[in-house]
Amino acid sequence: MMWIAIRMLTGDRVKFIGLVFGVAFSTLLITQQLTIFVNLLLRGAAAVHEVSSVDIWVMDPAGRTTDVTLPMPSTDLQRVRGVPGVDWAVPMIRSGANVRTPEGALEPVTVVGLDDATLLGLPTAVMLGQRESLREPDAVFIDGVGARKLFGSDAAAMNVRLELNDQRAIIRGLVDAEPTFTSGVLLYTRYSNALNFVPGTRNRLSFVLVRAGDGEDVAVVARRIETETGLRARTSAQFAQDGIDYIIDNTGIPINFGITVALGVIVGIVIVGLTFSLFIRDNIKQFGALKAIGVTNATIRQMVVAQSALVALIGYGLGLILAITLIELGATYSDAFKGFYTPYQIPLIAAGTVVVMILITGFLALRQVLKTEPAEVFR
Repeated sequence: MMWIAIRMLTGDRVKFIGLVFGVAFSTLLITQQLTIFVNLLLRGAAAVHEVSSVDIWVMDPAGRTTDVTLPMPSTDLQRVRGVPGVDWAVPMIRSGANVRTPEGALEPVTVVGLDDATLLGLPTAVMLGQRESLREPDAVFIDGVGARKLFGSDAAAMNVRLELNDQRAIIRGLVDAEPTFTSGVLLYTRYSNALNFVPGTRNRLSFVLVRAGDGEDVAVVARRIETETGLRARTSAQFAQDGIDYIIDNTGIPINFGITVALGVIVGIVIVGLTFSLFIRDNIKQFGALKAIGVTNATIRQMVVAQSALVALIGYGLGLILAITLIELGATYSDAFKGFYTPYQIPLIAAGTVVVMILITGFLALRQVLKTEPAEVFR
C-alpha cells in the first residue's frame, strides 16, 4: 500500500513538484537567514576572540564593546598591574581614524595599537610580510579584507605609503583578521605608533589586556580589579557575549531576520497546505475506492504519512543543499561573507520546522481523506 501511496503522489508531477518546492523554499530561507543572523552576531565578539591568550579585558566603566568604549588615562595600566592575581597586563588602543591613500581617497579605518614588546593582539595568520616588520618605524599591518577594499588585491597593498591623520604610515604586512561587525579596515601597529596616529586627546588607552596568575580564578581576579581600580573588568567570555548582546539590544537585526524566517515558514505552510489539499481533492475517488475494497483508516493514515514524509525528505534535502551552497559561495567569493559557516544547530532547527509544517498540512489533508465515504467512488 505504501508503494501505491507513493505512485499516487508522484503521478501528478505538477503537484508533487509544488509540494517539494514549498518545503525546499522554506528550508532554504530558514537555513540561510539563520546562518547570516548567527554569523553577524558572532562578529560582535570577533575582536575578543582574536586575542585568545587574554583572560580579562579592562576598560572605562562606560565601555560596552571593543568598538564602544571610552579612553582611559595611561596610568590605569600600572594600577591594573598592581592588583593581586594579575600575572601581566599590556595596553591596547582601538580607535577610529581617517587614512588617505596615494590616490587621494579618504577612508575610515580602525587603528589597533599593540604592546610594543609583545605585539599581543596581532592576528597569528600573517599572509604577507614578517611579524617583526611591525617594529620598523611607521610600520602598519592591514587586514586582508581592508587591503582588497582599498587596493583591490592583497599584494597591491604591500609597502604602500599612507597618510594617517597627517602622519606617515607604511604597510609592511597583511594579516588574516576575523571580520568585525562594522567590517571596517583594520590597521595594526605598535602602541607607540598608535599614539601618533590616533587623534591627540588627553586619554587614549582603550583597554588593558590581563592574564591572570596560575591557579587564580579569572572571575575573581576580574572582580578584584573592579573593586580596587573602579574600572570595568570582564572575562574574555563575558566581553565576547557583551558584543553579541550589544548588537541584539541596539540594532533591528533580530526583528528583521525573525520576520524573514517567520515569512518563510508561513509561505511554506500555505504552499504545501494548498497543494496537498488539491492533491487530496483530485485523488479523493482513489481513496474512496481503497476504502471500498476494505482498506482501513489506519492504513490510509500510513499512506498519507508516507506521502508527507517523502515530500519532507526531498524538499528538506534540496533546500539544505541550496542554502549551504549559497553560503559557501558567498564566503568564497565575497569578503562580506568571509568566515560565514552554518552551525549544526541550524539544520536541526530547519528540520524541526519542516516536521511541524508537514504535520500541520498532513493533518488537514488527512481529515479530508478520513471523511471520505466508500460510496463516493460509485457516485
